[in-house]
Amino acid sequence: MSYKNFPMVPRVIFGRGSFNQLSDILAPKRLSINAPFIFLVDDVFKANSWLTPRIPISYDDKIIYVSADEEPKTEQVDALVEDIILNAKERPSGIIGIGGGTLLDLAKAVSIMLTNDGQAKDYQGWDLVKNAGVYHVGIPTISGTGAEVSRTTVLTGPSRKLGINSDFTPFDQVILDSELTKNVPKDQWFYTGMDCYIHCIESLNGTYLNAFSQSYGDMALSLCKEVFFEGRLSKAQSQEKLMMASWHGGMSIVYSQVGIAHAMSYGLSYLLGTKHGIGNCIVFDHLEAFYPEGVKLFKAMKEKHNIVLPAGICADLSDKEFDIMIDVALDLVPLWENALGKNWEKIMTRKKLKELYQKM
Repeated sequence: MSYKNFPMVPRVIFGRGSFNQLSDILAPKRLSINAPFIFLVDDVFKANSWLTPRIPISYDDKIIYVSADEEPKTEQVDALVEDIILNAKERPSGIIGIGGGTLLDLAKAVSIMLTNDGQAKDYQGWDLVKNAGVYHVGIPTISGTGAEVSRTTVLTGPSRKLGINSDFTPFDQVILDSELTKNVPKDQWFYTGMDCYIHCIESLNGTYLNAFSQSYGDMALSLCKEVFFEGRLSKAQSQEKLMMASWHGGMSIVYSQVGIAHAMSYGLSYLLGTKHGIGNCIVFDHLEAFYPEGVKLFKAMKEKHNIVLPAGICADLSDKEFDIMIDVALDLVPLWENALGKNWEKIMTRKKLKELYQKM
């Protein structure tokens, strides 16, 4: 039997205030004064920001503000790459993503596309990337997606929503500074945190489960319960523990996979533009038949934090639109196989999938 030799993030720094060490981290990685560092930054930090002045800019370095209102798209990656190539004197010394999952995924994808020919859509899938990307750093400002540690960058392309899954995708350096999450709005904090929680439930209940993924999944799940259910933590403790839950949750799917909620939320995202975290929550709320204990606790956490999920988002869809969502969801074969086993197609028929979507 041949086992997959997965790469991990080789360097990580953790601690409140560790963002201040970014300059020291980047200095030895600068290739020349003409090879800039490009900072892709969530545009929520553009106006009156306490963060932006702390970004260490010198020479031809550039901050590009990017809206995270929509899920990242392959054409967006291509546009960023073209802009960088046209405006930099030399290939960048590095790409630094500062923000949530959208910004981290964009940073990973831009890094890869600066060294690989073609368009981003050509690399949606598993192990299609040929060349290592440029040096890239991930700095999350919200916790839960696991994008800071995963080997995928989830992108919506012209025909599907699918990640660039490759050994070259993971960051070369991650900075985990929980202080950066201090201004996250409550709803967003919950939805993104639940992305992590759902990672864990899907990984721990999947057919791909093994001791490697279980050890990380158990830890992430325990941390999620502390943060969202038990509620005995200070704000700083909660921020630190959720940041570590996100890290462990991302690690839990390195050697396994996610499942039904993620597959179906990709369909919602592709057709309706539903953001990943809230999409997972909307779907997971209806999956008692597959994850009974996980959904029960999810509903309890939702009630505890007074979260009201959007309803009726699929109420007015045509049969053709349902078919588009179903096609996108069913394209994610490893997720279904992890959730339901080798014979998953006999369990999750198009009819059954449509009935689930119709509840949302």
